[in-house]
Amino acid sequence: MTAVDSPEKALFISTTQSFLQKEAPLSRVRELHAAGASFDPAWWRRAAELGWTGLLVPEELGGGSVSENGLADLATVAELLGKTVAPGPLYPVSVVLTALAESADARTHAGVIESLISGETVASWAVSEPGRGWAPLDPAVTATATDTGYRIDGTKDRVEAGAQSGLLLVVARCGAEVRQFLVPTDAPGVRVEPQQSVDLVKQYARVHFGGVVVDSAAAIGSAAETAALIDRQSQIAQVLQCAEVVGVVQTVFDFTVGWALDRHTFGRPLASYQALKHGFADMKLWLEACRATTAAAVADVADRAPTAGLSASIAKSYVSEMAGRIVQGCVQMHGGIGVTWEHDLHLYLRRVTLYRSLFGTPEEHNLRVYDWERSAK
Repeated sequence: MTAVDSPEKALFISTTQSFLQKEAPLSRVRELHAAGASFDPAWWRRAAELGWTGLLVPEELGGGSVSENGLADLATVAELLGKTVAPGPLYPVSVVLTALAESADARTHAGVIESLISGETVASWAVSEPGRGWAPLDPAVTATATDTGYRIDGTKDRVEAGAQSGLLLVVARCGAEVRQFLVPTDAPGVRVEPQQSVDLVKQYARVHFGGVVVDSAAAIGSAAETAALIDRQSQIAQVLQCAEVVGVVQTVFDFTVGWALDRHTFGRPLASYQALKHGFADMKLWLEACRATTAAAVADVADRAPTAGLSASIAKSYVSEMAGRIVQGCVQMHGGIGVTWEHDLHLYLRRVTLYRSLFGTPEEHNLRVYDWERSAK
């Protein structure tokens, strides 16, 4: 998603590619699944050393980017992750760092920010709730003010890397306001329950908060800025997910075209048949539309454009809908082998299927776009 227009960017991208090819190939994904693991903490620390975790953090807090556009650089990393459906808590850590670094009291959280940037600590965003759609500004979890801080009660689910995280950024209702709180996963009253995931290595958890007591310093940002922060975090999560899906779809499309060119029937390559040519043409059109829509959303969110939320919803809706169609089409073009465990296609299909419903379904984002357009008239 980032134009390679400097030696520094080229080095960053090539280093990231080499690292992923060596440390997170598809064979490694299968090994992690067989072991029941999500990611290797040592691997994540090495990834952090490449600068992935600091891209959304300003230099004065220990971060920085190679292009001075951290979100575009991070979207490029996400796209490369999609090529091997790599593991790792890139999105939850990035979203939590966004909240910490962009809040008015960012310097008071410098120690946590440093720990997250180094990869020593993993944190996740606890925003979704059981039986509810994507409504980050309407939480059912409550935070009740006490003499020394807050008491948190309720349940969150679909918390990525919940069992591997040391900290959770919890969205909760505090009276008439919505606030976010940084809660240690080992705090009394926190219970982490693993959830089944269709993906091989992306693990999620349902987290129960039963009278969890935190001090006032656990609140991130002021009440006045929390809604804007949550919107910003949502947009970043959505566009990064779209960028990864573009990487997934590009990879699947490329090796399906290669397979159709190599595979012969009646003395001709499969790719020479008109029906398949038309299918590939349609998929290529949809793929490039996914890429362009995602790039536009990344640019708007990075620039904090007034329409950033609209762009993120458009990208999330279109990419989530079309990615599944493209990958399913590629499965069909492979014939029977495409639905076997041994073929890598299902690893990619699982990832795009999972992402379709996270941070809002296409249907939910279509309604957001509709509401936005109606209010603009």
